[in-house]
Amino acid sequence: MRGSSTESRRDETSYWLFVIPAAGVTLLVFAVGKSVAAASSSGGFLEAGLDLLLLSVPGLVLLGTGLWLPTSSIVPQFYRRIVAWTAGGVVVMGIVLGLRVLHPGVEVDFTFGTQAVLLSIGSIAGLGIGVNNAQARTHARALEEQNETLRRTERRLEEANTQLEASNERLEQFAYAASHDLQEPLRMVRRYLELAERRYGEELDENCREFIDFAVDGAERMSEMIDGLLEYSRVETQGDSFDAVDLDAVLDDVLTDLQFKIEETDATITREPLPTVEGDRRQLRQLLQNLVSNAIEYSGDAPPRIHVSAARDGAEWTVSVRDEGIGIDPDDADRIFEIFQRLHSLEEHDGSGIGLALCKRIVERHDGEIRVDSEPGEGATFSVTLEASADASNRPSATARSENPTGIPGGSASIRERTEEGGSSADVGCQ
Repeated sequence: MRGSSTESRRDETSYWLFVIPAAGVTLLVFAVGKSVAAASSSGGFLEAGLDLLLLSVPGLVLLGTGLWLPTSSIVPQFYRRIVAWTAGGVVVMGIVLGLRVLHPGVEVDFTFGTQAVLLSIGSIAGLGIGVNNAQARTHARALEEQNETLRRTERRLEEANTQLEASNERLEQFAYAASHDLQEPLRMVRRYLELAERRYGEELDENCREFIDFAVDGAERMSEMIDGLLEYSRVETQGDSFDAVDLDAVLDDVLTDLQFKIEETDATITREPLPTVEGDRRQLRQLLQNLVSNAIEYSGDAPPRIHVSAARDGAEWTVSVRDEGIGIDPDDADRIFEIFQRLHSLEEHDGSGIGLALCKRIVERHDGEIRVDSEPGEGATFSVTLEASADASNRPSATARSENPTGIPGGSASIRERTEEGGSSADVGCQ
């Protein structure tokens, strides 16, 4: 049934398509006949030529339009409307002629040729209106189809986003459950290995004790990886609400947490005043701690030299952590932010392969970007974009704090703070 109805509509469309050129051909034949008749009856070749011209031009227009329609953008369903408008033009012109003739007190003597010319002109006017109307309706239909396509695409995207959110939630729940449930067996393995070493230590040879140490170390590293995976999975679901966060105070806390690592490596950390941004304070603290710790870890053989700075770009701040360490191959600039991706073996550098992936997840939650600019052997600069706080001024505070600004009570590490008033760095009481 559907196929037969479609075929009938196609036949109807074809029928209306041929009406206009047929009318044009008819008008041309009539023009030629009328001109020949006028020339043979009265011998007036000028009158015959004018009749031919005035009648053939509308006929050619109708014929040309009929041949042009199949190649135009007009939807075939609107061909009938064009024919209706063309016929309407003829009817309106006929009504005008009739009213003119019937008007009292007016003597009008329209010849047959004049009437034919006027009626053909009316057909051309109706044809033009019909074509314009059909084009407008075609464009309107195309816009409606595009809008409907956009609405369908939007609905599909909404459904995909809903499914993706549900999938991410299930994955986060799974990661949390798996991480939590795996910790207990690992703790049991570690406890029994340590118990075996204490109870039978004197009976074990050096190889056995080494094997036990390897197993305990492996269990501890696995526990660290599980903790990292748990933290990674909870970035979205367990994050705090966003508020104005003073990154200077956050960096103070980070350097306090890394105090012993800084002292052990004799690290030199310089810093510029940092801004206040919108974000989750706890996660931003984790972000800075991972970046500074990473800079210390991959410093190479020389004591680490690290610089923390910030630069404003419109409504965003770019916070950078630069080191002078071993650097990174540019080909690995994206890979290092993937989870469990390591560029070095455990014998070369400790780590779980989650730290930078966690940084990227935190930055993405803050609608920012993280990137690294580096070359092997020339150090690396990790840059993070964060939204500026609406309550903060355009520039970070440049006031140097003279009493232990980083919170580190002392040690061998050198911590410096750069002020805006002076271009140099000054020691701030961490000797």
